[in-house]
Amino acid sequence: MKLALKNFKEHFLFFMELVKRLPQLFVERREFLLQFADIGFRSLSTTITAGLFTGAILALQFHLQLKDFGAESLLGGLNTSGTIREVGPILIAFMLAGKVGAFTSAELGTMKVTDQIQAVRCLGLDPISFFVVPRFWAVALNAVLLLIFGLVVSVLGGMIAVWVTAGIHPSQYLLMIERFASGPSLVLAVSKSIVFGFLMGHICCANGYWTEGGTQGVGEAVKKTAVQSMVAIVLADFFVTHLVTLAFFIGGMV
Repeated sequence: MKLALKNFKEHFLFFMELVKRLPQLFVERREFLLQFADIGFRSLSTTITAGLFTGAILALQFHLQLKDFGAESLLGGLNTSGTIREVGPILIAFMLAGKVGAFTSAELGTMKVTDQIQAVRCLGLDPISFFVVPRFWAVALNAVLLLIFGLVVSVLGGMIAVWVTAGIHPSQYLLMIERFASGPSLVLAVSKSIVFGFLMGHICCANGYWTEGGTQGVGEAVKKTAVQSMVAIVLADFFVTHLVTLAFFIGGMV
């Protein structure tokens, strides 16, 4: 318990350092733009694949259940609502954490163990502002945009899947989306995307910057990033769902 609290404190203080150095992002904007473009380009195929198949799998599962009750007309709305509320954000976030998070952590870890970070410090520059801040914001903002894009793709994947396998026309699929995937669903999806994105950016940068012990330490940092990201995403998923649902419930009572 003490170790968990200590780790949480370290992560919290590191996150505050990144936020405090936000103005440095405009100084190192070239590095940020390069990282942003590189991460976005490398992750686009993963996001499209995850989104398409997540939507397709859920649509087929929903179709099997609704067909027994003759409620296939509700498929588009129910599948879209379930995808963007819960399954889509968490599955796409897992895949991005495994790819983007692990790569960034390994990159920063390699810089640390090869003394590139120390060399920058010897030149009188702040390595957190120079290396970490641009990568943190590039990962965080990319993850948010990619998660939202992935959710849109998942709706398309579900529509194509049931059109090909069950003969449900896209117009019929799209008809019920507005009824079920309303404001609360969209707010919940965007809220989760923002929280997951910042969690991924922070965890991969923190573990990469704290790397010690040569190449073995880099491997350990990547493993920590993968495990911590997935645990953090699951915990955040619960709390964000609870808070957003509670907010809409209270708002409906006022």
